[in-house]
Amino acid sequence: MTSGNPTPTPSPAPIRLLLAEDQSMVREALAALLGLEPDIEVVAQVARGDEVLAAAREAGVDVALLDIEMPGMTGIEAAARLTAELPEVKIVVLTTFGRPGYLRTAMEAGARAFLVKDAPAAQLAAAVRKVLTGERVIDPTLAAAALAEGANPLTDRERDVLRVAADGSTNAEIAGTLQLSQGTVRNYLSTAIQKLATRNRAEAVRVAREKGWL
Repeated sequence: MTSGNPTPTPSPAPIRLLLAEDQSMVREALAALLGLEPDIEVVAQVARGDEVLAAAREAGVDVALLDIEMPGMTGIEAAARLTAELPEVKIVVLTTFGRPGYLRTAMEAGARAFLVKDAPAAQLAAAVRKVLTGERVIDPTLAAAALAEGANPLTDRERDVLRVAADGSTNAEIAGTLQLSQGTVRNYLSTAIQKLATRNRAEAVRVAREKGWL
C-alpha cells in the first residue's frame, strides 16, 4: 500500500468567450469585468458584426457575446450566421435599446440569452455559464414587454423592403436592390404601412425600428 498526497483534480478549462461590441470603451470595460471571473477567458474581441463568424471560428469560442447595433452586420444577423455555421457556439445578445421586437428576433436567430447592457457584471457572467448548460436567460422586463407587444406583423419581405427604404431609396432603387418589380415593392410598402397604422414609408420605418421589428 502506497502513501502520499492524492492526485489533485484538474480545474475545468475556462469558458472561451468572444466579445463583439463596436464601442471600444464599452468593449474593453466588459472584457475587463468578465476577465475577473476565474472561469471565463475573453479570447477574441471584434468591433464589427461581419467579423464575428471568422473570429469565433479562429479562436474556438464556447460563447459569443454580441451587441445588436454594429457596423457591417447587426448582432442578430451575426447570431443567425453563427447558428447556421457554428451551432455549438452559444449566443448571448446584449442591447442598449429595450425594444421588445429585438428579443423575439434574437431568439429566432439562435440566441440563448438576451440582456440589457446595464445589467450587473455578475448577472452577465452567470448568463454566460447558464447558456453552456442549455438554459435560456432573458431580461424579465424585456420578456414582459415582448409578450405585451405581440408578434412582429411584418413578413420577411416587408422587412427587407422597409430596410432598403430607410435610406430614402426610391421604389425603382428598392426593386433593383431586392430584384423585385416596382409594383411588388409598392404592394409590400403599402401593406407594411397599413399593418403599422402609419401614414407613409418614413413613419413605417420609424415605428418598425422603435419596436425592434427591423
